[in-house]
Amino acid sequence: MSKESFQDLKPTIWVGKRGITSVMIDEIRRQLKDRKVVKVRWLRNTEVDPEEIAASAGAVLAEVRGRTLVLTERRGRSSGHNPRNI
Repeated sequence: MSKESFQDLKPTIWVGKRGITSVMIDEIRRQLKDRKVVKVRWLRNTEVDPEEIAASAGAVLAEVRGRTLVLTERRGRSSGHNPRNI
């Protein structure tokens, strides 16, 4: 999927004032498995570290624009790999 097509994606994960949680990381992993690409958006007053989210989810950080990030599935990932949790 090209970067131009990321603009057409609708966010499927919304991060609220509580920030990113382990439940959200699990949901990102599930969506990546199903869709291969996940778009995450967060509130203005929420502190988010896109690189940490990608690392926690075992994903590739494809793009960050404003309060939105796009994650893609890491290729060649073994099923036994257990990415670090938050």
